[in-house]
Amino acid sequence: MAELEVEIVAADHFVWSGAAKMVKARTSDGEIGILPGHSPLLAILAEGELAIEPVSGNRIAVVVDGGFFSVDNNRVVIVADNAQLGDAVTAGIR
Repeated sequence: MAELEVEIVAADHFVWSGAAKMVKARTSDGEIGILPGHSPLLAILAEGELAIEPVSGNRIAVVVDGGFFSVDNNRVVIVADNAQLGDAVTAGIR
């Protein structure tokens, strides 16, 4: 089965990279889901949460403060103004 190669960086730090089955993001036009084989895309990222379904392991949440993301040839690159892994933001709140 095909998979996505995902890389997430913030303006000043690396956030996460790895293989994924799906990526969900909120854009300026609404929410979008990216699966392997998605057509090329460049979009403005809205403030909110990214959801990543890795090939192995649990769902990963990343909170972003805007930016952009691109999709091309099963590679997803997300460049956020600011980004943190969800557990770093919600630790102790659940």
